[in-house]
Amino acid sequence: MARTAPASYSTLQKLLHWAVVVLLALQYFAFDSIGRAFRTLIETGTPSYSLIPIAHIVVGLLVLALTLWRLALRVTHGAPALPEEEPGWAGIAAKLTHGVIYLLLLALPVSGMGSWFLASRSLAELHEAGTSVLMLTVLLHVAAVLVHQFWWKTGLARRMM
Repeated sequence: MARTAPASYSTLQKLLHWAVVVLLALQYFAFDSIGRAFRTLIETGTPSYSLIPIAHIVVGLLVLALTLWRLALRVTHGAPALPEEEPGWAGIAAKLTHGVIYLLLLALPVSGMGSWFLASRSLAELHEAGTSVLMLTVLLHVAAVLVHQFWWKTGLARRMM
């Protein structure tokens, strides 16, 4: 039996979305100095468990947990259909963009934990590159929402507010 797509995301889906946004901003702007602690770990072989590394690890684990929860809710509650007014290519781009964001929200905490607890430069480089790709993809996502809202006037932003 086919399920009808909801008109909007559930309140819990919205809260989780915005919680992840806040956590990503914290990681990127407040706890980005984890790199210094990682260099010290590589040079000395001794991890530093000061505020920045602990906060970065905890927030990363929260992002992972909330992302898994979001994916579970997406499976059980669904997601609103794409606006009918948008061009076909935009729907494909939206699905790809969301897929990349979810993949990175899962992969970055795992690569970050691996780089820290295994003292792996390779995983750290992968983690850093993935962070850059995530930020670019999030900017693309925000730009697309703005196009929907102000150019195509589909009212797309209401679904997540």
